[in-house]
Amino acid sequence: MVRGFSTSTPPSLTKKKLIIITGPSGAGRTTAINILEDLGFETVDNIPLSMIGELVFNSADTRDLALCLDVRTRDFSVDMLLSVIKGYETDKKIEAKLIFLTCEKNILQRRFSETRRKHPLAGKISLTKALENEIDLISPLRELADILIDTSELKPNELRIRLLSVFKMASAVKFEVSIHSFSYKRGLPRSLDMVVDCRFLSNPHWVKKLRPLDGRSLLVANFINDDTNCSQFLSHVRVLLEFLLPNYKKEGKAYFSIGFGCTGGQHRSVFIAETIFEMLLGKYPNISIRHRELERKTRNSNL
Repeated sequence: MVRGFSTSTPPSLTKKKLIIITGPSGAGRTTAINILEDLGFETVDNIPLSMIGELVFNSADTRDLALCLDVRTRDFSVDMLLSVIKGYETDKKIEAKLIFLTCEKNILQRRFSETRRKHPLAGKISLTKALENEIDLISPLRELADILIDTSELKPNELRIRLLSVFKMASAVKFEVSIHSFSYKRGLPRSLDMVVDCRFLSNPHWVKKLRPLDGRSLLVANFINDDTNCSQFLSHVRVLLEFLLPNYKKEGKAYFSIGFGCTGGQHRSVFIAETIFEMLLGKYPNISIRHRELERKTRNSNL
């Protein structure tokens, strides 16, 4: 979810942008600030709040400024940070915006477990409690953020595309299409632009020899293709996307994501996602595909 960013200021009156990035530890703040650095921002990670003014009004550097602020900051205070941002609201030379990166708590826990990093608030308390304390502490910032991005399901490149879209810099990157398969039992993937339900198709799960396979298997593909509704369904989806995608691109959208869902996220949604991926590959070289439940299954088998 993203709440807008003003780009209507005439070039001759362009304000210096001050972007403040915050959010819970593990939500992708470092990735985000590195992306903004690539976009030409002067970036500083974990600067004391009391020093922000010196950077903002440094006449030696006229670049836009992006700051990463969180509970590691020496004098961090939610009230003080909000006061700093509010102080620039009437400044005719500065446009200050707060970006809040949010993420599901269980995914934050997994990220810490995978990287073996220590949470900045962890001491004698558990990781779970440290995350809960941090989320509670910074929750007012989430409510008042100008830009809110959920990174739970985003890869670094997908976060980059979202930030490019926020700052209306679609021209800096080629139009990208992302295709997802998923299980409705685990909920919708984050930040999809469109969702298509595949649960009306014949389900290979009920065929014993097909159950352990997935939608990339030729046997599963043949089974689903035998459903008389399948070819018509694929044709309708293709026509819809061939109409929508060029128009989204024309309007300056840098990224479009579509999700195909079924009950288990293993057979029908995977097959349909793969088929649509192959259909679009020739026209959209910057296209990617993800199978959420298959990735989860692989990850769990490696633990």
